[in-house]
Amino acid sequence: MNYGVILKVLGILLMLFSTSYMIPLAVSIFYDDGSSSAFVYSLIITMSLGACLWIPYSNEKRELRSRDGFLITVLFWIVLGAIGSLPFILGSTPHLSITDSIFESVSGLTTTGATVIENIEELPLSILFYRQMLQWLGGIGIVVIALAILPMLGVGGMQLYRAEVPGPVKDSKLTPRIGETAKALFFVYLILTLACAVAYKLAGMSTFDAIGHSFSTVSIGGFSTHDASMGFFLDSPDYNGNLILSVCIFFTVISGLNFGLHYVALFRRSIRHYLKDTEARVYLLILGSSAIFVTLGLMIANQFAASETLLQGVFHTVSIMTTAGFTASNLGTWPEHIAFFLLFLSFFGACAASTGGGIKIGRMIILAKQTLREITRLIHPSAVVPIKVGNRAVDARIADAIWGFFGAYLIVFYAMILVLLASGLDFVTAWSAVSATLNNLGPGLGEVVSNYASIPNFSKWVLCFSMILGRLELFTLIVLFVPLFWHK
Repeated sequence: MNYGVILKVLGILLMLFSTSYMIPLAVSIFYDDGSSSAFVYSLIITMSLGACLWIPYSNEKRELRSRDGFLITVLFWIVLGAIGSLPFILGSTPHLSITDSIFESVSGLTTTGATVIENIEELPLSILFYRQMLQWLGGIGIVVIALAILPMLGVGGMQLYRAEVPGPVKDSKLTPRIGETAKALFFVYLILTLACAVAYKLAGMSTFDAIGHSFSTVSIGGFSTHDASMGFFLDSPDYNGNLILSVCIFFTVISGLNFGLHYVALFRRSIRHYLKDTEARVYLLILGSSAIFVTLGLMIANQFAASETLLQGVFHTVSIMTTAGFTASNLGTWPEHIAFFLLFLSFFGACAASTGGGIKIGRMIILAKQTLREITRLIHPSAVVPIKVGNRAVDARIADAIWGFFGAYLIVFYAMILVLLASGLDFVTAWSAVSATLNNLGPGLGEVVSNYASIPNFSKWVLCFSMILGRLELFTLIVLFVPLFWHK
C-alpha cells in the first residue's frame, strides 16, 4: 500500500474542497446573514488539514494501484463527510450537534437528501446555498475535478476512477485519457446545471432558488430551500407550480441517463444513440409504465383533484425512482401500497454512469436476462443461451459480479433493518429509512417521512454508514473489511 501517495492525494482533495467554502462565504457577505465566520473557519481548518497531509509527501510520484484507489475513495468520502459538517457546527444557525451535522453533510455529499433540519426556510441564505452546493459537488463534481487534476501532479487517476464511477462500467472511458474523460464528464454536468437553472428561472423561481434547485436536480440529490420541497412552489399562488414541477421532471429524467450518452449527444449533435441504448430504453419504459400505475392508483383513491393527479403521479414516480427524493405532497398520507411501490422503485434507480442511486438499471437488465436464461435451461438443459445487452454479449465474470453485488445488497439491507429495529424504530420507519439511505433517495415513511430529526443518534450513525455504502455501491467500502485486501 502506497501510504505516502494516499495521504498526498487525500490532502490534495481536501485542499481542493476547502476552496468551495469561498462561494457560500461570498453569499453570506452579499446577504450579510451573519454566517461568514463559520465558512472562514471551515476554510482555514480544511485547508490546513489538507496541507498537513500533502506537504510531507508532495514529492511522491508513484502510480496508484487498485487497492490504493479503493482506500483513497473511502477515506475521501468519510473525511469529507466529517469536514463538510463544520459550517453546521460552527455557525450560530442552525448550530447542529456533531451527529446531526455529520448526518446532514454526509446526506448532502452522497446526494441522499435526507435531512435532520426542521424549519429549513429560517436558515441563513448562505447555509441554504451550502446545502445545495454539497449535493452538486457530491453528485459528480469534486471527484471528477480531482481526476482531471491528479495526472498533472504525477499521480495516476485511473484507479480512483474505477473505485468511484458507479455501475457496471468501471473500465469504460469516454476518451483515451482519464483526465480528458473527467473533463468531458464535468463539462456535461456543468452544461446540464446551467440549463436547469435557466429553465427554473424562466419558470418563475427566484435566482437564488433556481440555482439552488438546479444543483440538487442535476445531482439527483433532492435538497430544497423550502420545508415543503417542490410542494412549496405548487401550493403558492405566486408561482406557476405546474411548470416548475415539469422542469424538475425533465431534468431529473435527463440526469438519470448515462452521462456518456449526453457527451455523445453534445459532440455529435445527435440523439439517435439514446434510442439505441438498451439501458436508456428500459429506464424510460419503467419510468413511463410506473407513472401510469401510480397515476391510476391515485385516481382510484381520489387522493388529489383530477387536474392534479397526473402531475403528482408522474412527478413522484420520476423523483423517487431516480432517487432524487423531491416531494410535492406528504407521502405519509398516500395509499400505503402506492407509497411502498414508489420506495420499491428506488431500488431500480437510474442508469449506470449517472448521478442517480439505487442498484442501477444496467444491473437489473443483466439480472433479469440471467434469470430468464436459467428458466430456459430448466426446459432445455443442453441449450447454450448467451446473455446479451443490445448486440453485445455480457462476459460471465460481469454477470457473476452483479449477482454477487445483488446478494451483498440484500444482506446489508436486511442487516441494517435489524440494527434499526433493535435501536427502537418501528418496522415501517426502519425499512423505509434503510431503503432511502442505501439507495441515496432521502425521504422515507413513518417517523422519517418529513425529516430524520426525531430518530435516535445511534440510528443516524447507522444511516450515515448506509448512505456512504450506497454512494460507493457497497463493494468499494466492503472490500476494506476483507483481510486479504491488507495483505502484501
